[in-house]
Amino acid sequence: MSNIPPGYGPLGGVDHPPEHLVNSSPRVRTPQLVPLFNLHADLAEPLDFGMTPVGHRRVINILGGGFEGARVGGVILAGGADWQIIQPNGVAVLDARYTLRSHDAQFIQVTSLGMRHGPAEVMQRLARGEDVDPNGYYFRTVLRFESGSGPLDWMNRIIAVAAGIRTRSAVDLEAYEVT
Repeated sequence: MSNIPPGYGPLGGVDHPPEHLVNSSPRVRTPQLVPLFNLHADLAEPLDFGMTPVGHRRVINILGGGFEGARVGGVILAGGADWQIIQPNGVAVLDARYTLRSHDAQFIQVTSLGMRHGPAEVMQRLARGEDVDPNGYYFRTVLRFESGSGPLDWMNRIIAVAAGIRTRSAVDLEAYEVT
């Protein structure tokens, strides 16, 4: 016989959600994904730091590139980078920061946090610079933007998500605004 009161789980928590959350209409609007832009970034060879106190560190400098979408497009300026940590389980934790310049000469700072992982053989092929089917691995990132108060101010107030493709010397992202 259990000393656990009815409706409570073995750790003392409720074993079912509260009634007002089960049979109610949605309280918030379901987010939608709206195409924002496609981006191509040219990359330098990775700088491999080896094991550091926080993990296997790699830095991949961004050499340039471009991006294009219905609402915004332009070029990627040289000088950004992706500061990666490769975890013991093979997951690459991505932390990229770079600057875009729109066609109308507005600057956009991008912070991109994400991850890339897949079967060991696929990831080894990627590391060797081989062409790999992008559906064979997971590459996703969350994008935040910072721009001036001009025509691209709207970018300061959105979050975007992107699916990526990694090639030997480039990254391609399909970015979507989360509404």
